[in-house]
Amino acid sequence: MNSGNIRFPGQTTAPTAGQAPAKAPLKQNGAGATSFGQLWQETLQKQEAVKFSAHALQRLQERQITLGENELAKINQAVSAAEKKGARSSLLLYDDLALVASVKNKTIITALGGEDMRAHVFTNIDSAVIIK
Repeated sequence: MNSGNIRFPGQTTAPTAGQAPAKAPLKQNGAGATSFGQLWQETLQKQEAVKFSAHALQRLQERQITLGENELAKINQAVSAAEKKGARSSLLLYDDLALVASVKNKTIITALGGEDMRAHVFTNIDSAVIIK
């Protein structure tokens, strides 16, 4: 066993012949630096956010449906709840808005509002979530 090769975090070492100098330890939370925890939370939030397919965005625009931050947060929570129950494709009912979501991909596939919902049959879904 060669104990000369053991290094501990933060320990500086002098380079030996033929070796490059050791790198300086990483700076901890300096001015303007983002902590690992903050980066991790931002990454998780981006992964958890529901996306809208081009088709769903087109339907929302055609039907003049706008969603605010509060509505988007509730839709995210509904998709997360469906995911926890093992759903793959879910119908989300929110007031007079119906959304079909791919739970696995966290993507809203299509959107219907008002009168369009009344005469529509939803197929290829395995769950429904009522959002209040």
